[in-house]
Amino acid sequence: MLRTHTCGELRLDHVNQEVTLAGWVQRVRNKGGLIWVDLRDRYGMTQLIFEEDSSEKALLEKAAELGREFVVQTTGKVIERSAKNDKIPTGSIEIKVTTLEVLNAAKVPPFKIEDETDGGEELRMKYRYLDLRRNVIREKLQLRHKMMQETRKYMDAQDFIEVETPVLIKSTPEGARDFVVPSRTNAGEFYALPQSPQTFKQLLMVSGFDRYFQIVKCFRDEDLRADRQPEFTQIDCEMSFVTQEDILNTFEGLTKHLFSQVKGVELEEVKRMTYADAMKYYGNDKPDLRFDMKFVELNELAQGKGFSIFDGAELVVGICAKGAAEYTRKQLDALTEWVKRPQIGAKGMIYAKYNADGTIKSSVDKFYSADDLQDWADAFGASQGDLMLILSGDADKVRKQLSELRLKMGEELGLRDRTIFKPLWVMDFPLLEWDEETSRFHAMHHPFTSPKKEDMALLDTDPGAVRANAYDLVINGVEIGGGSIRIHDRATQQLMFKHLGFTEEEAQKQFGFLMEAFEYGAPPHGGIAFGFDRLCAIFGGSDSIRDYIAFPKNNSGRDVMIDSPSSIADEQLKELSIQLAIKK
Repeated sequence: MLRTHTCGELRLDHVNQEVTLAGWVQRVRNKGGLIWVDLRDRYGMTQLIFEEDSSEKALLEKAAELGREFVVQTTGKVIERSAKNDKIPTGSIEIKVTTLEVLNAAKVPPFKIEDETDGGEELRMKYRYLDLRRNVIREKLQLRHKMMQETRKYMDAQDFIEVETPVLIKSTPEGARDFVVPSRTNAGEFYALPQSPQTFKQLLMVSGFDRYFQIVKCFRDEDLRADRQPEFTQIDCEMSFVTQEDILNTFEGLTKHLFSQVKGVELEEVKRMTYADAMKYYGNDKPDLRFDMKFVELNELAQGKGFSIFDGAELVVGICAKGAAEYTRKQLDALTEWVKRPQIGAKGMIYAKYNADGTIKSSVDKFYSADDLQDWADAFGASQGDLMLILSGDADKVRKQLSELRLKMGEELGLRDRTIFKPLWVMDFPLLEWDEETSRFHAMHHPFTSPKKEDMALLDTDPGAVRANAYDLVINGVEIGGGSIRIHDRATQQLMFKHLGFTEEEAQKQFGFLMEAFEYGAPPHGGIAFGFDRLCAIFGGSDSIRDYIAFPKNNSGRDVMIDSPSSIADEQLKELSIQLAIKK
């Protein structure tokens, strides 16, 4: 080893010991005859001291030539610092240096390697290997590491077997777009990278493995945002001979274990909510329960009073922001403009303030009497000092719009505290959802999700009303995981493919292997997959998953550090039997 200790290890107990450290130069402070150097490694930072009266002149000159991020090895005696630094664990000691060797000089880095850096995101991604030296990034990856270890510990204790599944698989038409990989030895044919190991984990249940899990890379060629990457990691799980209740209990257990062991947080009981209630009261299927502000429907109270915007609406619905009645006209106008943005799409917003004097002032006073407005307040459960915000329009659209407004108000009022965690199971999702573009039903989760037995008869008469044995785990408004009880017999699976618009030939070509496996004694089974990157971001208090991935892609799906994706040589294209015809 090139060192006897790390840069985060030494304390007063080590005074008078001779030690050897190795690491990176964080900063140099040169006072002429006195030089201090902060030496850093993964474990911490230690101060080195070079003094003219006790150091060789050559050693002092060598120290003066050190620059930021030089890699050095140094030997010296541990001494007690006269001016201690209580901000770092090694702040009570320093090393009086006797030897110094530069192992590798460094160019001046393009940004400061400090917690508060001066580098923009694109620059830091280009030099990601430098960004990873910063404490704030390293700590996020250490968090990820700990979560992986605790996941494996819990799953092993629950008798799960970790099994790796293939990365080069068959492309299927459902779900997001696949990343495809040409086959050199099978000209004109392609592998796909897995969007999830779905069919393989079901085949493992057919194989009798009973309990499977895997921390696995998955790939989706979809538009990117802060919580998406083209390659991402799942905690993928499947169980045999279980009901939905068994799965919910098992993975509540995993969630509570991770919070307890990694965050030191003891989670309360995980609440449950149907998909229908989530949409009715929160406008989306992943409600943030850190604050209330439930939707209140006002059709009966607001329509028929001559206000044409409400009278012509399918749904009039609003939220009550507690304690926000003091919002100024300027603030309310800004909120109105916010909901009218194309990203939200509302045509306007109506407000009603419940003033401290007991009066209610609204933006539609000429249409509604004081008694009418009091009825609104009663419906909202509003009291003096509260602000009611109301939208109207087509039911589905207005719920989505109000959901965005609710989240914005939660943010503005400081109700989305990152230190509070509110987990929730959302259940009873629709099995199918109608797609206007293709004029057919698509699986809301995937085509292997089983319908609820009591809804099976509706598949032929009212497919959109069929509920699935599906469930999502939501924490603080973020979908962390989702799963379902699976179809495990050929007849039901063929029926599902039929309702998804597959011909028998198409279903056989794409999934014949799975349906055949079901004919060899498939057990009832179900499972779940957690978005591991999102889970890490929730634990770390971040919106973006990028800093929890060692080498992430940017918003265009590019790795700007290695310049990927990139073109390949004509000779490689020829070997793959590929000819490019790129549309401009």
